[in-house]
Amino acid sequence: MSNRNSQAGKSAARERIRAEREKQKKKEKARRQLTVAGAVVGVLVIAGAVGFAVVKATEPTGWEAAKEAKLVKPAHTQGKNGTEILIGDKNAKETLEVFEDLRCPMCASFEQSSGKSLIKDIKDGRYNVRFTLYTFLDGGEGGEGSKNALSALGAALNVSPDAFLAYKSALYSAKNHPDERDDAFAKDATLLKVAAQVPELKGNKAFETAVEKGTYDRWTMDMTALFGRKGIKATPSFVHGDKKLVLPEVPQQRMTQEEYNEYADANFRKMIDKEFGPAKGSGKDGKGQSPGGGQGIAAGEKDPTAGH
Repeated sequence: MSNRNSQAGKSAARERIRAEREKQKKKEKARRQLTVAGAVVGVLVIAGAVGFAVVKATEPTGWEAAKEAKLVKPAHTQGKNGTEILIGDKNAKETLEVFEDLRCPMCASFEQSSGKSLIKDIKDGRYNVRFTLYTFLDGGEGGEGSKNALSALGAALNVSPDAFLAYKSALYSAKNHPDERDDAFAKDATLLKVAAQVPELKGNKAFETAVEKGTYDRWTMDMTALFGRKGIKATPSFVHGDKKLVLPEVPQQRMTQEEYNEYADANFRKMIDKEFGPAKGSGKDGKGQSPGGGQGIAAGEKDPTAGH
């Protein structure tokens, strides 16, 4: 073998080795790039998952989420968000405003004693009534019964004003209304059981679906936001124009429930007669009987029970 051929062979061998090394370097570089890229993708996936979890964890739930839900206003409501519940003769010259909370025991007591008198005045066209429903007892006592019952009451109002009044009366009735510390109205099953006592709502699938799906939950939260309207933060309260009416208290003395209801209803009618004048059929001199048999008070006549 010549020196030339030997030298050439050595050069060729070195070239092959160099080329092989370059090839291996490129493969190693490519492998590192893929590894880094994969790691970056993994980090992004993990970061995305963490970010999604954080977002989900901080998303509002329950009644807070209802504030952002699509607004569905019950039929027979007025105002931008349907929070004006005005029931009665649209031509009535006067409007009595009634503020209530569906968990409120005093509201239940008022309904049980004077609910029929209020409805009679509405039907007689003496005045119409704007109902403002609060849910502050959920915060004070804990739970969500006031809100859930109000949502169901919205479903009843969507059926008809009469269904609204009848269902409200049923919810406040002695046999159905729980102690304010008992969050029974938070259960749809309880609300539907009470609704079955109202002819228009019994077996009404549209109403039942609205209760179970919370169709009027957003509307309920808009109504809840009215707390403090006209300075009213206690229930039941009564307002005529900008004037808060004062319902005389029943004296603290031993009496049966029936006697208490009669006394409380007489006080309600005194308050109404004093503010709106005697009811129809009570006589021009104000000495006739107002709805339910109470003594009317003529315009300008001093209330003989004032201060007692």
